[in-house]
Amino acid sequence: MPAVGIAVGDNKKEYPGNLTPFVTVTCIVAAMGGLIFGYDIGISGGVTAMPSFLKKFFPSVYRKQQEDATTNQYCQYDSQTLTMFTSSLYLAALLASLVASIVTRKFGRKLSMLFGGVLFCAGAIINGFAQGVWMLILGRILLGFGIGFANQSVPLYLSEMAPYKFRGALNIGFQLSITIGILVANVLNYFFAKIHGGWGWRLSLGGAMVPALIITVGSLVLPDTPNSMIERGQHDEAREKLRRVRGVDDVDEEFNDLVAASEASMKVENPWRNLLQRKYRPHITMAVMIPFFQQLTGINVIMFYAPVLFNTIGFGSNASLMSAVITGVVNVVATMVSIYGVDKWGRRFLFLEGGFQMLICQAVVAACIGAKFGVNGSPGELPKWYAIVVVLFICIYVAGFAWSWGPLGWLVPSEIFPLEIRSAAQSINVSVNMLFTFIVAQIFLTMLCHLKFGLFLFFAFFVVLMSIFVYYFLPETKGIPIEEMGQVWKTHWFWSRYVTDEDFPKAGGYEMTKGGQGPKNV
Repeated sequence: MPAVGIAVGDNKKEYPGNLTPFVTVTCIVAAMGGLIFGYDIGISGGVTAMPSFLKKFFPSVYRKQQEDATTNQYCQYDSQTLTMFTSSLYLAALLASLVASIVTRKFGRKLSMLFGGVLFCAGAIINGFAQGVWMLILGRILLGFGIGFANQSVPLYLSEMAPYKFRGALNIGFQLSITIGILVANVLNYFFAKIHGGWGWRLSLGGAMVPALIITVGSLVLPDTPNSMIERGQHDEAREKLRRVRGVDDVDEEFNDLVAASEASMKVENPWRNLLQRKYRPHITMAVMIPFFQQLTGINVIMFYAPVLFNTIGFGSNASLMSAVITGVVNVVATMVSIYGVDKWGRRFLFLEGGFQMLICQAVVAACIGAKFGVNGSPGELPKWYAIVVVLFICIYVAGFAWSWGPLGWLVPSEIFPLEIRSAAQSINVSVNMLFTFIVAQIFLTMLCHLKFGLFLFFAFFVVLMSIFVYYFLPETKGIPIEEMGQVWKTHWFWSRYVTDEDFPKAGGYEMTKGGQGPKNV
């Protein structure tokens, strides 16, 4: 029972509503769910650069690092146990995201966030008190379960709660929280590494309890989204919530469209099987390819292992931690650029500009490292200008990712899925993301040892592929109401062969413009 859309200048349906203080504060609190993911990314790379941590848990790596000055710099951290410490979390997150889909759909986004916070907190406590590698990995698995639940529910929550005109900016609050978490972790690592007695790593790992408590408490005080309430039959409450969220009384049009979407969703008995339908071909493609390419940019190589990487290319332990702090600051600032521009410049422009920027930087860093380290990994005395050039181009690379593939890798999938498949499709999105995060984290140090400076060219190749993919296959989703998103596929030069008017009927006369749908619109 969709209502008739309001006609506006560009023929797009426009729901009345404002960016209210209520929805702003709500989205800020929800976005803090990204803190746990970011804190973990930053903290794991930092503690593995602390000699006291390596000496206690990974003595073979410690010996290679400390006792043999002639060791090939590319290979000094090559340890499967060490990489399992880092990457076990992401395998656990993959498994948790599949369970989180059911929880998110049947019980709401809030409960999924709560589970994420509690599990992450338990993992942080175990890691902080770890006495052996088995405790470290057990803690990491619990952290992974927490991240799986949070990454499943928070982007959906933000996309559903935000007014469509500001959906990009508010959703990117999740990525901003991730970058803040990384920065805080890097700063703490820098100072905790200086603690006499070498036990600062316990504070770094145990400190994950703080962001875990933030999301746990936040999930208890946040309201549920109107979409989720309608999905669970709470129509009257959902209408009142929508009025408060939008800051206007006239919400009938949007409410009726949400109800219509929910009724269509209820007819779907098995959303997982439903994903295989022809009309969802573009959605499932984006749910797989966007997170796949996001990880194959190589960003997690930088963010997981920034201190290790800087140490490997000749910086001392403290200097490598400081360099990681610098990249963390760049990450936060560049994400704010994305918040400003995503609803102004559009998703496609940022995707493509960021890809070009990352490609150039990866080529320069590969050339710099190749020129000084060669293939034997023995650089000799490194000049100061060399270190400055490497850090500068890594920072430009991080900035390119932080205003493009970083936030948009979470935003675009969360806003394109119809309600009937939203939880299941988001689970696939998170699962693919975590799978390739796990793979990259697990094999990076071995790849660095064998591919040497060519590792950066390996990731540069995928940056070229993903930019071509976006140019030809991703339509612009800027300014489209979330329940009307099905229309973008029907006017796309390629996806229109899979999606018809019968698959996604126009809700109340909604008409899509042709702009932004074909490869010519960059």
